[in-house]
Parts: sequence; C-alpha cells; structure tokens
Amino acid sequence: MIKLLRERITKSRGAAVLTVVVLVVMVFLISMWRGAEPAGSDVPVYTVSRGPLTISVTEAGTISALDQIEIKSEVEGQSTILFLAEEGKMVEEGELLVELDASQLNDRLVEQQIRVYNTESAFIRARENFEVTHNQATADVARAQLDLQFAREDLVRYTEGDYPKQVMELDSRITLAREELEQATQTLEWSRKLFEERYISQTEFDRDQLAQQRARLDFELAQVNMDLLKNHNHQRRLDELRSNLEQTEMALERVRRRTLADVVQAEADLKAREAEYNRQKVRLERIEEQIAKTRIYAPRSGMVVYASTGQSRWSTGEPLQEGQQVRERQTLIYLPMPGSMMAEVKVHESALEKVAVGQIARISLDALPGRAYTGSIVRIAPLPDGSTRWMNPDLKLYDTRINIDGQAVELRTGMSCRAEILVEQYEDVIAIPLQAVLRVNGQPTVYVKTRRGFEPRVVRIGLDNNRMVHVLEGLNVDDVVSLAPPLEEGAVRTLHEQAPEVSVMSEEPAM
Repeated sequence: MIKLLRERITKSRGAAVLTVVVLVVMVFLISMWRGAEPAGSDVPVYTVSRGPLTISVTEAGTISALDQIEIKSEVEGQSTILFLAEEGKMVEEGELLVELDASQLNDRLVEQQIRVYNTESAFIRARENFEVTHNQATADVARAQLDLQFAREDLVRYTEGDYPKQVMELDSRITLAREELEQATQTLEWSRKLFEERYISQTEFDRDQLAQQRARLDFELAQVNMDLLKNHNHQRRLDELRSNLEQTEMALERVRRRTLADVVQAEADLKAREAEYNRQKVRLERIEEQIAKTRIYAPRSGMVVYASTGQSRWSTGEPLQEGQQVRERQTLIYLPMPGSMMAEVKVHESALEKVAVGQIARISLDALPGRAYTGSIVRIAPLPDGSTRWMNPDLKLYDTRINIDGQAVELRTGMSCRAEILVEQYEDVIAIPLQAVLRVNGQPTVYVKTRRGFEPRVVRIGLDNNRMVHVLEGLNVDDVVSLAPPLEEGAVRTLHEQAPEVSVMSEEPAM
C-alpha cells in the first residue's frame, strides 16, 4: 500500500513540473507575440515611406563660351612667345594678340632664296637646252630625209635617165662608127684600084688605109663601150645607187632615234629642273607663310582669355606667358562672345549609363552664390578623356558639354562650376537609403524588422542618386529596414553559409 502511494505521489510531482514548464513557455511566447523587443534593438533603422525622389549626377566643371574662336599656333615645331596680349583685355579686329620668335625662320628664308635662285638658273638652262636640242633634232631629221630623197631621185634618174641616155649615145656612136667604117672601107677599095693603076700615090693610099683602120677601131671601141656599160658599169652603178638608198634610209632611222633620245633626255632634264624649281619655290612660300604666322592678329573683337585659364585640374600645362615654348596646333587664346555660355564637365564612367543627351542640368557657381542656371546636355564624348588616362589608367572620365539656357552675360570663361544632371524625377515613390541594400547571391537584399528580429528580403530596385535608391518591389510603407546590415562576424558567417556573395549595393538600373 505504501509503495503504491509513493508511485502516485511521484507521478503527481512529474505532472506538476511538466505543467509549470508548459506555462513558462506559453508566457514567453505570449510576451514575444505582444511585441517584446528582440536582441539588437540599438541597430539604426529607417522607416519606409513614400515621397518625391530626384535621381541626379553631380560633377564639377568649367564655364566656357558657347561661341568662341580658338587662336592656335600654326608655326611648325616649337616657338617662343615674344609678345602676348594681356588676359582680359578687350581687343579689336586686326589687333596683335601673339608674336612668336621668327629668327630661325628668317635664316631659313635667306638660305631658301639662294636655293630658289640656283634652281631657277638650272631650270632656265635646261629649258634653253631643250629648245636647242629640239631644233637640232628637227634639222638633223630634215637633213637625213633630204639625203634619202636625193638617193631615191639618183636611183630613178639613173635607171630612167642616165642609163638609157648612155645606151643611146653608145648606140649612136656604134652606128656612126659602123657607117664611117663602111665608108672608109669603100674609099680604101677605091684607093687600092687607083693605086694599082697608078692614079694616086703611095701616100694617099696609106692615108686612106689609115683612115679605114681608124674607123674600124672607133667601131670596135664603141662596141666595147656598149658591152662595158651593159655588162659591168650599169650593174655596178645600179648596186651603188641602191646601196646608197639603203644607207640613207638606215641613216634616217638612226637620226630619228638619236634625236628622239636627245629630245626625251632634254625634256626629262627640263621637267626635273622645273619640278625642283617649283619645289623650292613652294618651300620658300611656306617659310614666308610661317614667318607671317608668327604674328597672330585678332580675327574679330573680343576679350582675351588664355587657353591655360580654362584647363581642368587634371592638366599639367603651365600658365601661358611670354618666353614660354609653344608647339604647333597648341591652343593659345580664346576670343569668346559674351552671352551664350556652356559648362564642360567630366562624367565618371559609373554614372555614364544614367546620363544622356537632352537631359536637364542645374548649374551653380562658387563665384556667384545664390545664382542657379539651367541647361541641357548636347554632347557626351564617345571615348574617355585621354589627358587623365596617363595619370590614372583606371580613371575613366567622359567629356560632357552642357549648353546654358539664355544669355548669361555675367558668366566668364574659366569659372569653376558644379552641374547637377537630372536623370529622373519621381513625385511619389518608395525610396530607402542606399546603405540599407546588400547583394546576397547577386540579388539586392534588405533586412526588414520583424517580431523575430531583422530578416533578409529580396527587393527589386531602380536608379539611385548615391544617397537614396528607388525600390520598385519588395517593400511597403511603414516597413522598418536596417541601416546597418548584419556584417559582424557571426552574421557574416551565417550569410556566407546561406549566400556566398555578400556586397554593398550601389546601383542597379530600373527594369
């Protein structure tokens, strides 16, 4: 009985302890449900609300005239400034702005003039030599053509005139000699009869006999001359005339080729001398132009502004002054027209996607406190500014030009300014501080306060202005977000276990 009683008492005590534990747990849960403060209540928070939000990009820059003339050095190489108009001075059209040292150019001018004289003399000599060569060539060809003509005429005259004439003369001589021989033969026969009958003397008979022999010799000689002419002299003379004709034809061809080569050579020499003369004249004219460009005059009236005055803080150029060395194409002076002005700023590559041509900008100046100007972007450079790349290759700045609205006659070239480029302007949106957003696993995440503490929540965000970020989805009005996301050691470990990538959110374009 006692043992049974002891078992009942032990079971009653266990049930009581269990009841007490259940009551304690219920009280704890009820206290949490009723809003008991969790651990970490000292974390800075931000209560989500709706309101206006302006997305803008602010960059520093320099004021420049919208309509201005750049005065550049056009002297080749480097030159020294001898005279420089005072900066800020109002100059009239044609007034001297800059004078550069021209001493070396003057020395080159004298040397070049000597070269021009020498090349001109050589050109004139080559021109006269060409005329002489051309005339001589014409005369030589004409003489060779005349020789050829004479050779042809000699051949025709011999074959059609001299040879037939000689044949005719010899024929007539043969005929006369034959008749004289026949007559002398008859006379001799008659004289022989008379001599035999003693009517004539021996002397008379011998005379007739001698006359008959002379006539026979003349006849035979005429025949021999005819044979010599036809069989020997005619062919020889004909070959001689034909050879002479061929030789004159070849001589004409040689003369033509030789004279052509002489003329071509003389013409080539003339062209070379003329080209060299013209080249030296162009050099002389260029030197004279360079000397003229050492004195730079104002193309119109305006105020003198040194180019070095408007240089950015990244520039390492020295202030423009007399005695300074300047290079070709270096901008020396601006002549701005008052009224129409622009702001030249450099936009960082991180803000380049926000900025676009046509956006409105607010411009303020330290020199004119309380004054604000408006303008619009008209140009964004397609490539980063190269003047800053050599100092910091990782720094990418893009030259951006903003035309200022209206006539701002009080502005001056070279003034420092600050331009706030308006990207977007919302009237009623949800925005939270940029520091409240982390990237967890590549997703923008905020830590929202709940009854159990701060819990991560993925949100969709839009643009930011480096202070506030536009929240498109994921938050409601009156939500409380942590401004100090849990980056302490324990939280970081937990986040790394859940999400290997944890980074501070800076910007994400609107979807």
